Amino acid sequence: MNSYQDLKVWQRAMDLAVESYELTKYFPREEVYGLTSQVRRAAASVPANIAEGYGRDGAGSYVQHLKIAQGSLKELETHILLSSRIGLTSQDRVSKAMAISEEVGKMLRSLIRSLQDERNGRTSE
Repeated sequence: MNSYQDLKVWQRAMDLAVESYELTKYFPREEVYGLTSQVRRAAASVPANIAEGYGRDGAGSYVQHLKIAQGSLKELETHILLSSRIGLTSQDRVSKAMAISEEVGKMLRSLIRSLQDERNGRTSE
């Protein structure tokens, strides 16, 4: 692995960010500083924290950034669900974004577990 860009979880998180930008593209103009901004910032934060953690020294710092990415992911999901509840986006868009988010969440949990096991001297079976 040469770069964080080789990580599947980073790649899928980037896909989710792109999907989030698409989802907010048609939000009303009055939401530009509201939900549009919130969704986009949370979405961009997920792959950014994966990348930042990858670049840090030590598994502990990496895991901490992956956990921050998890928090941003849950924030993003909440904003997406809210945008649906108030009628800003279609259920199809929400379903697509939430499916990618679930996938990214599973990948993050798996990577965190793997790094913690490695740090604790355990090997995965």
